[in-house]
Amino acid sequence: MALSSSLALRRFLRAAASPSSSSSLPLRSLSPFAAYCSSSSSSSSSPTPSIFPFGDDTPADLPPLTTPNLFVSGLSRLTTNDKLREAFSPFGQLIEAKVITDRISGRSKGFGFVKYATIEEADKARLGMNAKFLDGWVIFVDPAKPREPRSSNPPQPQTSEDGIRTNKTIGWCG
Repeated sequence: MALSSSLALRRFLRAAASPSSSSSLPLRSLSPFAAYCSSSSSSSSSPTPSIFPFGDDTPADLPPLTTPNLFVSGLSRLTTNDKLREAFSPFGQLIEAKVITDRISGRSKGFGFVKYATIEEADKARLGMNAKFLDGWVIFVDPAKPREPRSSNPPQPQTSEDGIRTNKTIGWCG
């Protein structure tokens, strides 16, 4: 049963992808993504396509920026500093574009930071790049929060009157 339904799905997708049969199938029968793919080549003012192809995808309820630093999440593991700089450079003068990498493997952790010269340029980049594709992944752009200072002392386990210590991360220790 599952094999026959997967074969039917493959045939349907193959028929939908072929150029000769695409005119016979209405776009509504495919998916919103297929309708987006066919209409994305028409006219797009943004440098990368949006994942919300229908209507205006710039939310009006975003709070105003107070810093020119942006936090970019949802990055691909293959995204480099150069690719991030290239994607965000059309919106203004970039000071820094940094992908945070793992110390051991050197691969991207999936997020990074972008710093612009002015807050207006950063706001333009946030509106222009939020929920867009970069290296095949949907990225999200938010204002960067200042780094919180780390505490130098780790929490000490508490001892009760009967001599049993509790460790909140592991449980009971004897």
